[in-house]
Amino acid sequence: MSRLRRGAEQDTRIGFRSERRDCSASVPQGLLKAARKSGQLNLSGRNLSEVPQCVWRINVDIPEEANQNLSFSATERWWEQTDLTKLIISNNKLQSLTDDLRLLPALTVLDIHDNQLTSLPSAIRELENLQKLNVSHNKLKQLPEEITNLRNLKGLYLQHNELTCLPEGFEQLFNLEDLDLSNNHLTTVPVSFSSLFSLVRLNLSSNQLKNLPAEISGMKRLKHLDCNSNLLETIPPELAGMESLELLYLQRNKLRFLPAFPSCKLLKELHVGENQIEMLGAEHLKHLNAILVLDLRDNKLKSVPDEITLLQSLERLDLSNNDISSLPYSLGKLHLKLLALEGNPMRTIRREIINKGTQEVLKYLRSKIKDDGPSQSDSVIETAMTLPSESRVNVHAIITLKILDYSDKQTTLIPDEVFDAVKSNIITSINFSKNQLSEIPKRILELKDMASDVNLSFNKLSFISLELCMFQKLTFLDLSNNQVGSVDPEKLKTMENLITLDLQNNDLLQIPPELGNCVNLRTLLLDGNPFRVPRAAILMRGTAAVLEYLRDRIPT
Repeated sequence: MSRLRRGAEQDTRIGFRSERRDCSASVPQGLLKAARKSGQLNLSGRNLSEVPQCVWRINVDIPEEANQNLSFSATERWWEQTDLTKLIISNNKLQSLTDDLRLLPALTVLDIHDNQLTSLPSAIRELENLQKLNVSHNKLKQLPEEITNLRNLKGLYLQHNELTCLPEGFEQLFNLEDLDLSNNHLTTVPVSFSSLFSLVRLNLSSNQLKNLPAEISGMKRLKHLDCNSNLLETIPPELAGMESLELLYLQRNKLRFLPAFPSCKLLKELHVGENQIEMLGAEHLKHLNAILVLDLRDNKLKSVPDEITLLQSLERLDLSNNDISSLPYSLGKLHLKLLALEGNPMRTIRREIINKGTQEVLKYLRSKIKDDGPSQSDSVIETAMTLPSESRVNVHAIITLKILDYSDKQTTLIPDEVFDAVKSNIITSINFSKNQLSEIPKRILELKDMASDVNLSFNKLSFISLELCMFQKLTFLDLSNNQVGSVDPEKLKTMENLITLDLQNNDLLQIPPELGNCVNLRTLLLDGNPFRVPRAAILMRGTAAVLEYLRDRIPT
């Protein structure tokens, strides 16, 4: 039996009837007709104070055009049209939704963000096929228990509401992968959250949380945890055992100590700025093999340990506004893109050097290192094929850090010896930045089943090649400062695990709206390109806002 007939039988009071003619004032008939063919209806930004009946009944009632003695072709028979699967009614003035919501049981996407909803109807339990529900930027004070019936839900977006707690049985949403509860009034995280085994991203920022339950470590697939802007004084040590964690945000809390992260081998970004941390020790650093970004600004640190040099992948280190008076000279060995030192009582480095920027500071620190001979981290292999300066391969990085690094060589191609040096070792990160590459080396495909992190910044690449799309584990891709002129959303969608995409300072003249469908992206950097839209004001609102903006402009 078709869903259309089921929907009609559920409403036994009236059964099939003709579409209400008073609907056309708020929803054009052409839009409804197109929706019956595509299964998608976008009513965002139409100043609606309520959802017209013809929308709820789109798969139940006889269409208006069927009553105009029109001959329907085989492709236009209304009773065979597509059930509505995607309904967007965002950016309106809705204060409530009726139980007629149940007349759309085929919905997989319901987007009602930026309205004035204070509650959701209990009939939402009927939407058993729903995979994405966006109710962000409303006035919800609580959720109906019936929401826990949505067992196929993968994305639930509840940010910017007035929630103080979550309903019993929330852990039954066991297929949930993306949950955003930021900017609410939550004071606790239910212990039962540990049963959300499929969760990949959890945003709890801007709430009133004083602690996190140790059971949160049960989320074995969690990659992205955002707890910025809460009242956290400690972090449960169990959190250090979350093996899949890649991005951890703990800014603007009340932390005095930083936990060690012995099992977080994949952690790429750790943001603990604006806390009260007084000490950074070797135990905090020695396990962070994959770390790219370490944000420690606005704390009470007095020193930086020599072990900071263990972080061979580190690109951005923010130490601004602490109590640091000196830095270990060995810091100069790191290949940092950004070293922020402002607001420290620095005595060992002159202000004029700091003012010249990161590279000058690193150069100064290197000049102070005593010549003690090559360290283990400097072990290299040289080949007779090329000049020694061109062929240095960091074997230590390959074996112990799982990084294939051939950066800052200004070469137009990567020598075979670089790939040969991998041998049978596992490689998770590739760094070919600061060269003159105009195309991706073909042999990079030898690493497609291993690498999760690829840095090709500061080259001469003009497009995102098919080779990169074959990296199924890719989570971080840096193509900044190249000559990329266009983006193919279909290619990017094949990179299902991609979380961070850096396209800053390229030649992008336009951003295709379909890029908004790359919902896995958590960090999309587009500054420094010549396109006009999205405007800078949209870009400043962050990745989620940019993707939402693009999605709303996809032709329906």
